[in-house]
This record gives sequence, C-alpha cells and structure tokens, in this order.
Amino acid sequence: MELKIFKDIPPWEWPEDADRIFLGVLGDDRTDESERLLAVELAGDFVVINDELVDALLAIVHNAKDSESLRARAAISLGPALEYAYMDGFEDAEDVPISENKFHEIQESLCKLYMDTDVPQEVRRRILEAAVRAPQDWHQDAIREAYSSADESWRLTAVFCMGFVRGFNDQILEALESENQDIHYQAVCAAGNWEVDAAWSHIATLITTEGTDKYLLLAAIEAVAGIRPQEAAEILIDLIESEDEDIAEAASEAMVMTEAFFSDEYEDDEDDDESIH
Repeated sequence: MELKIFKDIPPWEWPEDADRIFLGVLGDDRTDESERLLAVELAGDFVVINDELVDALLAIVHNAKDSESLRARAAISLGPALEYAYMDGFEDAEDVPISENKFHEIQESLCKLYMDTDVPQEVRRRILEAAVRAPQDWHQDAIREAYSSADESWRLTAVFCMGFVRGFNDQILEALESENQDIHYQAVCAAGNWEVDAAWSHIATLITTEGTDKYLLLAAIEAVAGIRPQEAAEILIDLIESEDEDIAEAASEAMVMTEAFFSDEYEDDEDDDESIH
C-alpha cells in the first residue's frame, strides 16, 4: 500500500498493520525522502503510535545523517503522545498508547538533544515544541531564552510553547502586538489556553472587526470562550449564523463552552445554598 493513500483515509480506518508499514519505511534510509517524511508524520497519529514507533522516531531525531527537515518532523510527531500521556498520568495504562518508561525516555532524550547546541536550529526548535507538551522544569528557561532571541523563528517557537507552559502572561500580552502574523496567532491561542483576562479586549476586537483573517478569527473565537464566558456569548451569537461553515461551527462549539461555564457556576451556587441550610 502506498503511503499517500493513508492521507485520504481516516486514521481509524487504517489497516491493522499500519504501524508495521510505517516502521518499515522509517527504518529504511534508502527510501525516498518524501516517503520517509510522510511516514514520520503518519507515525505520530494516536491510532498507531506505540513504543516501537517512538523508538524509530527518536532514532531519526538523533541521526545526524538524516536531513534537518526529517529530524524536525520526527520530533514534532512525538508531541501528541507526550501530551496525552502527561494529561492522563498513566492512571489507566491501557488508555495510553505508549508505556510510562517510554514516556520518560522521550522526555530525557529530547532534553539532552535540545541542550546540545550542535544539533541544527530547526531540529532544536521542533524538539522544544514537542517537549513542552509534557512540561518540565527546564522548559521555563528554554522558553525565556527563545523569546529573547532576535531570530523571529525562535520567538515564534517560544510563544507557541507559552501555550503549554504557565508563567508567561506578560510575554503573551506583548506578543499579541507582534506584527508577525504567526506569532500573533500563537499569542491568541496561548492567551485563550491560560484565560489571560488582560487579553480580552484585544481578542474580542479580532472577532468584532471585519476583515480579520479566518485562521486568526477561529483562534479568537475559541479563546474568548475561555477568557470571559459571560461576555463571549454576546459577541459569538451572530457568528453561529455565519455562511462560512467553519466559523459557524467554531462559534457553536464556543457557545457550548460558555453554557458549560454557566452550568458549573449554577451547580456551585446550589451547593453553597445547601451548605448554608
């Protein structure tokens, strides 16, 4: 089966031996670069990722003979498994696609590789972007250093990482004013993730101003629902009727988030009333 076919099939419909197919391509350095890049991308999907694929991806990230783009893509593909394992905490190991030992091995490997300044810049950037999906103490300093860089690609990486690691509200607010569209977008996402109240006015304006780029508008819609659920509903209601299906769907999902907030608040009030009586 040609790998490109997998791109047109939902992951849950992939054949049972998909992981073996990807492993075969990842382990064969004679395979065309474009095929290996695609295999690296597919291998990170939750449906197939496992300890063996993690080993194959880590081997590529470590291999100085492989191209920078392949190594960088392999690092990125480790991110989703890291995040899921971190969020789950291995309370039920069967629900996590990788073992706990492999989870820690990924963390240790990415940390060592990131600290090695001989590793190409693009690979180090992607390593940091993957590693923060399961936050560790060293990430704070790495993000600060990246954000202070004069290189905008490093600043972009830093702001992306701020969406996963706490403690950067001031930098997120600063990044919202960036003229770099990608940095601006990541700042909107980070502000929404951490419910940065001081970002409300800026992000709400993105929604109410005509001409906001669609990708930025979608991020802003999601962000406002987390920052101020009470006020978000007022500016989202009209977007539910948008002729653009993506915008209408995003607004509807955000409205559900605001309704959940009000429901939780109502239950808390009822609990307080019961405790008084």
